[in-house]
Amino acid sequence: MTAAGAADGRSRRRRWRRVTVVVLLLAAYPVFVLGATYRQFFAADLPGGRNGPADAYRHSLASAIVAYTLSPRCVEWVTAVMERGGQGNSARAMDAHNNLLGARIGANASSWNDMQADVRNAVRHGAVDAVEPDRITWLPASRWQNRLY
Repeated sequence: MTAAGAADGRSRRRRWRRVTVVVLLLAAYPVFVLGATYRQFFAADLPGGRNGPADAYRHSLASAIVAYTLSPRCVEWVTAVMERGGQGNSARAMDAHNNLLGARIGANASSWNDMQADVRNAVRHGAVDAVEPDRITWLPASRWQNRLY
C-alpha cells in the first residue's frame, strides 16, 4: 500500500468515527429526555396512563424538559409531526395542548427543580377538557387507558 492509500484509509476511518460520535450524541438526548420524564412519571403515580392526568403529566414534563434544555421551538416541531398539530382527534388535541404548555413552562423556568415543580403544579390544577392555554387538560375517565404511552 502506498503512503497516499494509507492516508486515505485513515481519513475515511476518522470520518466514520466522527459520524459515529455525532450519531451517538444525537441518540443520547432522546434517551436523557425519556429517562428524566419516566423517572418522574413513575414517582408521580397519577391515574389515567393514557388520556388521563398521567398522560398529561408525561407530555407536559417531557416538553418542559426539551424546552428547558434545548428550545421550545423543538417542542413545536415535534408536536407538529407527532401530534399533527393537535388535529384529528381529541387525544391528539390534548397531547398538543399539553406539549405547548409544557414548553412554555420549561422555557420560563429558572432552574431544573422549579421546572419540575411548575409542571407538577400545572397538573394538580388541570381538568377534563380544559381549553385555557395555561391549564393542563386530559380526557374524561371513560377514555383513559391503563398503559404507559
